[in-house]
Amino acid sequence: MQALKMNRAVAVQRPSSLVGKGLPSRLFVKPVTRTQQRITRVSQADPPALVSEPVVPSVSVPVGGDPWGDEKWKGMKWTVFRGKAYDLTPYMAKHPGGKWLLNLAVKRDCTALFESYHLRPEVAVAMVRRLPELKDFPIYAVPQSPYPNDSDIYNTIRERVKKEVFKGTEIKGAHRSGSEWAALVILAFGVFATCLYATSTTVLTGAILGLAGAWIGLTVQHCGNHGAMSTSPFVNMAMGLCSDLIGGASLMWRYHHQVSHHIHCNDDGLDEDVLNAYPILRFDHRMPKFWYHQFQHIYMWVTFPFLVVSFQAGDLIGLFTNRTIGATLYGADNWERLSLIIGKSSPLQHPLWNSFLLPRTHRRSRRSASYLFVQGVVLATTFAVSHNVPESKPVQAGPTQDILYTETLERDWAVQQILTSANWGGVIGNFFTGGLNLQIEHHLFPAISFMHYPAIAAIVEDECNKRGVQYAKYPTLPEIVGRFVRYMKEVGVAAEVPRPLSSNPHVMSRF
Repeated sequence: MQALKMNRAVAVQRPSSLVGKGLPSRLFVKPVTRTQQRITRVSQADPPALVSEPVVPSVSVPVGGDPWGDEKWKGMKWTVFRGKAYDLTPYMAKHPGGKWLLNLAVKRDCTALFESYHLRPEVAVAMVRRLPELKDFPIYAVPQSPYPNDSDIYNTIRERVKKEVFKGTEIKGAHRSGSEWAALVILAFGVFATCLYATSTTVLTGAILGLAGAWIGLTVQHCGNHGAMSTSPFVNMAMGLCSDLIGGASLMWRYHHQVSHHIHCNDDGLDEDVLNAYPILRFDHRMPKFWYHQFQHIYMWVTFPFLVVSFQAGDLIGLFTNRTIGATLYGADNWERLSLIIGKSSPLQHPLWNSFLLPRTHRRSRRSASYLFVQGVVLATTFAVSHNVPESKPVQAGPTQDILYTETLERDWAVQQILTSANWGGVIGNFFTGGLNLQIEHHLFPAISFMHYPAIAAIVEDECNKRGVQYAKYPTLPEIVGRFVRYMKEVGVAAEVPRPLSSNPHVMSRF
C-alpha cells in the first residue's frame, strides 16, 4: 500500500487561480518528484515501460495558466498519462483504434482509459513514450485519473487472460474479434423489424421494433463504441453509429459512458449512471431523498421509456454546452458533432417521427408508444440491474461500502470495478446482451469482444476467490431483476448519507 501511495501524485490544495471553477480538491494533484519516482522504481513491481523516461526530446511550454482556457494550451491536443503531459497531435491519425476513441483522451488524464483498453500495456506504453512530452505543464490543474495497472489483481487477471484465453493471438487482435457474426444477426433482425413495422404498423410490430432497437443498443452500438466489435476502426465506428439510429447519440454515449461510468463505477460524484435518472429515480442512498422515492420500485417501469425521451433533449443540450453528464466533450471533432445532428434529424431514427410518413393509420401514438415502452424498459433494466443490487452499492456495511467510502485515488481500481458490478446468467445471456450480463468482466476489459467474456469470467472468479474479493453473480435474469426491484424499494426509503462537497456532481465541470 505504501508503494502504491508513492507511485501516485501527491494531493494538494487547489491552486488559488482555479478556486470557484468547479474542481474537486480531492483530485487536484502535483507531479511526483524525481526522488519519489526513483523510490517507486525500486519498491514497486510495475513493468519498466510504465515508469521509464521518454525517449524523445521534450517540448517546452510556458509555465502557469489554465490548461483548458489559456491561449497557451487550449489549441493543443494534450493529455496526461501517469503524471506527465503529452501532445497527442502526431498520433491522432495513426491510432490503431481510430481517432474517435483517441479523442476521449484529449485534455484530460487518460491513464484509466488507456490502461483498461490495452491488453498489452507494454506495447501501448512504448507508443506513448514516443509522443512529445510537455515540460512545465500545470499537471496540478488536471483532475487525476485512477491507475488500473497499479492493481495486482488486475495485472494477474490480464496475464492469465492473455495466456489461457488468447494464447498469444491477441498480438493479431483476436481479443477484438469474434462478435462480427453476432452483429450481422442482430442487424438483420433490426432490418426485419423495421420492414415489418413499416408495412404493418401495429402495437405488436412496434413492440418488436422496440425489442430490435434494444438489442442493437445492448450489443452492436455498445461494442462498436468501445472499439470491441472488430479490429477495423471503420467497422467499429459504423457499428457505434447505430446508436444514432435507435434514438441515442454515439458521441454523447462515448463520453458519459466511457469517460465517466467505466472509470468511476458507482462513485456518487463521478459516475453518470448514478446521476442521470435523478431526481426521478434514486439509485443511491448518498443522493438526496424525496417523499416519492418510496414508490420508485413501482413507478420506475413507467418512467424508463420517458427517460429515453429525456435523453434526446439532453443530447441536443450537450451539443451546445459541449458537455454531457459526467464528462466534457474536449476532444469531440466536427464529424462527431455532425453525426449527432444527422441522427437526430433522420426520420428513420424514431417511430414517433416515422409514423407520420406512413399511409394513414389509426392510433399511431399507441403503436409508437409500444416501441418506446419495450425499448426503454429492456435497455434501462439490462443496464441498471448489474450495478444496482446490494452487493454493488454502499448501502450496507461490507467491502463495497469500504472501497466507495475510500478517497478516489486510494482505491484499487480493479477491485472497485469488481465490487460495484454483478453478473447474471451465462453464454445465452451473453449473446443477447452483448456481454452486459457479465458486467464484471466487461468493466475490467471494455475493449475485448463480448464473445470472450464467458471464458474470462472463469479466470476472474478464480482470482477473486483466491484473494477473498467479493464476486457477485446471479443464476438468471429474473433473479437479479427481482433483487434489483427490492433494492430500489430499500434505497427509496433509506436515510440520506451526507455527501462531501468534493463529490457533488454539480462541481465536476473539468471532467
